[in-house]
Amino acid sequence: MAKASSNGAFELRVKQQAPTLVPPVEETEKGLYFLTNLDQNIAVIVRTIYCFKSDSKGNEESAEIIKDALSKVLVHYYPLAGRLTISSEGKLIVNCTGEGAVFVEAEADCAIEEIGDITKPDPVTLGKLVYDVPGAKNILEIPPLVAQVTKFKCGGFVLGLCMNHCIFDGLGAMEFVNSWGETARGLPLKVPPFLDRSILKARNPPKADFPHHEFAEIEDVSNTTKLYEEEMLYRSFCFDPEKLEKLKKAAMEDGVLPKCTTFEALSAFVWRARSKALGMKPEQQTKLLFAVDGRQRFRPPIPVGYCGNGIVLTNSLCSAGELLENPLSFSVGLVQEAVKMVTDGYMRSAIDYFEITRARPSLAATLLITTWSRLSFHTTDFGWGEPVLSGPVALPEKEVILFLSHGKERKSINVLLGLPASAMEVFEEQMQF
Repeated sequence: MAKASSNGAFELRVKQQAPTLVPPVEETEKGLYFLTNLDQNIAVIVRTIYCFKSDSKGNEESAEIIKDALSKVLVHYYPLAGRLTISSEGKLIVNCTGEGAVFVEAEADCAIEEIGDITKPDPVTLGKLVYDVPGAKNILEIPPLVAQVTKFKCGGFVLGLCMNHCIFDGLGAMEFVNSWGETARGLPLKVPPFLDRSILKARNPPKADFPHHEFAEIEDVSNTTKLYEEEMLYRSFCFDPEKLEKLKKAAMEDGVLPKCTTFEALSAFVWRARSKALGMKPEQQTKLLFAVDGRQRFRPPIPVGYCGNGIVLTNSLCSAGELLENPLSFSVGLVQEAVKMVTDGYMRSAIDYFEITRARPSLAATLLITTWSRLSFHTTDFGWGEPVLSGPVALPEKEVILFLSHGKERKSINVLLGLPASAMEVFEEQMQF
């Protein structure tokens, strides 16, 4: 049985078999595959899990069916069967070797329900459901796709994925996983991938026409680094439709803003709350970063099924004093400006800015919000119905807050974050309104 550890907490025990390689079932294109500057920017590893349990079907064949479907779907998504390397220009590029994705079968010694609340990132427990390539010192040593199927005693199973963000953004990853599910059910792909990323290559010569504060390095005058020496606490806060409506009303009550979206109100609210929780000094500059989907904003729009990163980081910048002393409408206004800024010209400028500077966005005194609330990961179906639960294993960086849709209707939003213990206490107080 899964046992309680010495401090009484649940401890998941998973037995992994040796990893195997799953190459595409047919011969696929070989050679180097171009990644854009938008792909280069966010080359972090993203680990996600999908829990499946069907009343009518056990898990005996789950690994076999998912593995077989993987070999077929990789024919369409052949770069995933290659390996990351560095190009002659010193950038990430995929070498399409066709050697295959890494696949691991595993067994857990308990029922799926016992792993508890997966809506809260728990790298220790949930991390056991995703295979980590042993001894990998950097992202080049981790294949673009690593999959683990863990069978549970109750007949359920978990698909744990480890993917590099340079291959997909959230929408691209979701289309891939849904295509994999369709293949497992013997269906044609609803959204075949559009693989040519050269449509987003830098202009020649590159020209940065806009200021790009997302790359600005901010001095930590509040010494928040010291706080982060404390124990980190991870929490999730649920905002139901009623609470979200209340927040939007609060943002508009002083009559400054004619309208605002849920995302704008919630982002501004947590940016303020976190800045206060970290005890930022009034003169401390603070930055909010978030991704805007550029697919429809590029001119012409990016083709449907584009599987690279179609997202561009935008930003708001002000002092903590301005943020906290002004009404909520002020910070919501800053978020609205940041969204408006993302035009075709701005996105092309961001691509060229990287070409010229090779700069990475800086996370000093920054909050990076990632929104998964618009992604339909919950619709993935490999033949066992939709996942009973799905979500991330961990937050990629301490500066990241994640928005996930929640509940049967997907109308609620779960806000997930990690903060030093004393800061989390202050943050929790501000969530009561």
